[in-house]
Amino acid sequence: MSENLPRLELLRFLRRVQEQQLQQTDRWIVQEEQHAAEQARAERLQPPKDPGWCVSYGIGADRRPIEVHIGDCGMAKHRKVVSQEDARRAIGEGVEACQFCRPDTALGLL
Repeated sequence: MSENLPRLELLRFLRRVQEQQLQQTDRWIVQEEQHAAEQARAERLQPPKDPGWCVSYGIGADRRPIEVHIGDCGMAKHRKVVSQEDARRAIGEGVEACQFCRPDTALGLL
């Protein structure tokens, strides 16, 4: 019986250590969940990013404006970045709005 007692005490000690480790792991999980929730909340509260605007130009000597695009439109070639106000003005002056990215809709002109 005395031989079993030290082994039993060792096993109980091991169990206490493992419980402490499990509790620490649970605390880390709670911290990570709180951090993830804070990040998600911060992302929801951020104002939407301004996509930017650009005008594509023709090639050649006259290089007239051809189309207005939302800044990340893949259809915009030979482009120049412009402000939102300049994009509105260009569409108002007859420069076409891209049929793919629809800057006229994004600018509230339709």
